Amino acid sequence: METRYNVMKKVREINSAEEKTLLAYTCVHGCAQNEADMENIRGMLMEMGYGFTDTPETADVIVVNTCAVREGAEFKIYGNVGAFKKIKEKNPNLVIVLCGCMMQQESVARKIKHSYPYVDIVFGTFNIADFPLMLYKKLTGTKRVFEMLTEGKIVEGMPTVRENKFSASVSVMSGCNNFCSYCIVPYTRGRERSRQFDAIINEIKGLAKEGYVEITLIGQNVNSYGKDLADKPTFAKLLRAVNDIEGIKRIRFVTSHPKDLSDELIEAMAQCKNVCKQLHLPFQAGNNKILKLMNRKYTKEQYLALVEKIKAAIPDISLTTDVIVGFPGETTEDFEDTMDVLHKVKYDGVYSFIYSRRGGTPAAKMEDVISEEEKHKNLERLLEEQKEIGYENNLKYMDNVYEVLVEGKSKSNDNMLSGRTEDNKIIHFEGDESLIGTFVNIKITKIKTFYMVGERI
Repeated sequence: METRYNVMKKVREINSAEEKTLLAYTCVHGCAQNEADMENIRGMLMEMGYGFTDTPETADVIVVNTCAVREGAEFKIYGNVGAFKKIKEKNPNLVIVLCGCMMQQESVARKIKHSYPYVDIVFGTFNIADFPLMLYKKLTGTKRVFEMLTEGKIVEGMPTVRENKFSASVSVMSGCNNFCSYCIVPYTRGRERSRQFDAIINEIKGLAKEGYVEITLIGQNVNSYGKDLADKPTFAKLLRAVNDIEGIKRIRFVTSHPKDLSDELIEAMAQCKNVCKQLHLPFQAGNNKILKLMNRKYTKEQYLALVEKIKAAIPDISLTTDVIVGFPGETTEDFEDTMDVLHKVKYDGVYSFIYSRRGGTPAAKMEDVISEEEKHKNLERLLEEQKEIGYENNLKYMDNVYEVLVEGKSKSNDNMLSGRTEDNKIIHFEGDESLIGTFVNIKITKIKTFYMVGERI
């Protein structure tokens, strides 16, 4: 780490020779882990003397952290990179950096190298900590830098710049061992690697001292945390330890794989007062044949039994999920099992997409049995019925008072503030910006499908 900080110091010295503060534009696509990685990249940029800008046209360095989960995200990223060409023509000294999951794929890196010659630095998910050295090489004469490691270790002590000053995401592990047949993540993020227990706790204690009140523990499969560590600490043990940290009032976590959600974890969630009564539990499909093709390692019946166990232990829990529609081999009749799970569980939120074929995964070689039109009809039906379920779930909040952590201005109305309840419901209400980052009590006065409106009491 000392070597990395020495390199950052050298880049800072190079930048200090400029007549102005150099600016970085950062853009992140994809999951919470990508967001956390970008916070580290911003931290390194700050240590190297960069300020930040919201517009790529005013930047001296552009960094895009990419996502490879869906094809649409890749097309969007290629479009963004194409637009950077004109900016570089006006500013030849601009350094363009692409990193993340998409760049971890050899075919993508090769395409960038040959088709986008104005991209200066490309690196994958395993060598984020080496970014300062890559930038130093570029600034000291190397024409282009392409570095993709095939494996890596957790690097502790990296600098971090968080945009939010009261709610923070903390990575507890990276990678995944499940190899769901549709998922590129085990290939781009590698096998599961857990952070040391004490390192996580010390980071969160530091955040608490800085005034953070909400922590989200993140990983591709947090339920597997600790299995690769010598003393095998469980995620439940970690959750209890975070719950004991003074100043942290809310604890969330994503994402949980159903096959690894233990009774110990359910008990910890029920007993820890600061752990939010909210759980994101992807089921992806309701049909057992499709679940087997997906390599999800559970059946519809096992998933529903797990949900019943969770609801029995935590009656007021809010459940959300992920669903893939139109997986290869799925018929419209198979899809009825997915709808059955939807109706039985009655989720508060569903994130659903049509299956996106990812080269290099087993599912990419599987054949469809229904048309794209049928897939879209099934997705529309799922989304419409979930709207009704979500609205019905929200009705119980009417006229009740809830503690809300105020996150900022409403995106649709500058005169309103937005925040979230413990169970992750979005609440809009009138209030002064001075309330941002604080807890307020809100009485719900209006119910909508995806949010609610209330008044401060």
